Amino acid sequence: MINIPAGTRILLATQPVDFRRGAHSLAGLAQEVLAEDAFSGAVIVYRGKRSDRVKILVWDGSGLVLIWKQLQQGSFRWPPIIDGVMKLSMVEFVALFDGLDWTRVQATKGILRPTVAV
Repeated sequence: MINIPAGTRILLATQPVDFRRGAHSLAGLAQEVLAEDAFSGAVIVYRGKRSDRVKILVWDGSGLVLIWKQLQQGSFRWPPIIDGVMKLSMVEFVALFDGLDWTRVQATKGILRPTVAV
């Protein structure tokens, strides 16, 4: 699993990309097509034409990190192909990365604080 700090923006590029692209090419694509800065620390998730592969690009403060994953069986659950970018919660990202149906998970809004009756 990938360790991502809390509060990090996670962006999913909804259009498939050419998986021959490397880190710098994907960073340029983020700027040109998604209007996002790949060097901002945001996690940018790219999909290929084949639904069993994912590339993840993130700037860790000292360099670009490119993670490539291919599922052995099955495929990643992707949203419909449209132009633009989607924001994912941490819970949705973890489910997507694990090959689960991320559309069926929900993040909790917070823990309720108990009230003390006087």
